[in-house]
Amino acid sequence: GVSYRALAAPGVADLTGRGVFYGSASTEAPTCRGLDVYIVGGANSAGQAAVFFSRHAATVSLLVRGPSLESSMSSYLIKQLDVIDNVVVRTTTEVAEACGDGHLQRLVLSDRTSGEKQTVDAASMFVFIGAAPRTDWLDGVVQRDARGFIRTGPDLVVEGRRPAGWPLDRDPYHLESSVPGVFVAGDVRADSVKRVASAVGEGAMAVTLVHRYLAEQ
Repeated sequence: GVSYRALAAPGVADLTGRGVFYGSASTEAPTCRGLDVYIVGGANSAGQAAVFFSRHAATVSLLVRGPSLESSMSSYLIKQLDVIDNVVVRTTTEVAEACGDGHLQRLVLSDRTSGEKQTVDAASMFVFIGAAPRTDWLDGVVQRDARGFIRTGPDLVVEGRRPAGWPLDRDPYHLESSVPGVFVAGDVRADSVKRVASAVGEGAMAVTLVHRYLAEQ
């Protein structure tokens, strides 16, 4: 699987689960009704969370480290956010500190361009800054990409060449790693959708492919 990348700002670790959350859940939305919510991240997951929480929170501020959303978020989401009155996108902004007595109460925000800092009231903060695959134990065993996600299927065949050391007279199956018979499903797979529904579907497909592989033996 994968683990969420931690936001390295003072106070965040102490308040995780007490106003600071990694990812979002529908169960948290009612607790944000009428409050000010902050979402950290500039990719699709952050944008989708901003749309969702805008239906409950008084305001939703999307904090983006980069100068714009265009390089990291789908255009349909950007257009959707543009027309939601209570969503504010703050670019070149990062969290410098999280503060609160037992629960998140304030955030110190820093402008990455000017260095100016601002303290704002915050009831909840949801962090979407990516995830790191837990695949170090597979280093040197199966092919991984530069970020550590496991390559599978067609991604292993480059210009018609199968992966180095591939012993079979066929290309790797769709979810098969560079080691025959080792299949990968879910978030840990390179270029996967990173959604529960997709992971469940890939798991079911992997079972079918395992049976196909065993039938070849």
